[in-house]
Amino acid sequence: MYVKEVAVVNQVGLHARPATFFTQKANEFKASVWVEKDERRADAKSLLAILSLDVWREDTVLVIAEGSDETQAVDALVALVASGFSERG
Repeated sequence: MYVKEVAVVNQVGLHARPATFFTQKANEFKASVWVEKDERRADAKSLLAILSLDVWREDTVLVIAEGSDETQAVDALVALVASGFSERG
């Protein structure tokens, strides 16, 4: 299992468009991937699960993966979140 913490920096958090990008990226990996906020864990490959976490700007989340490419999955998703999903503002 591989885990990293990341702060959400984009304007709207993990909602709608950014959450879609996040789940698409998570689905590129074989590993099981989760996002955790306030001790609530959601499947990172499920858009509805991600939206249910209610992640907003300046929230901190854990990205957790377990499987053959767990390190690559977590690092890629943390980089995506840290980049602000390439949004400005």
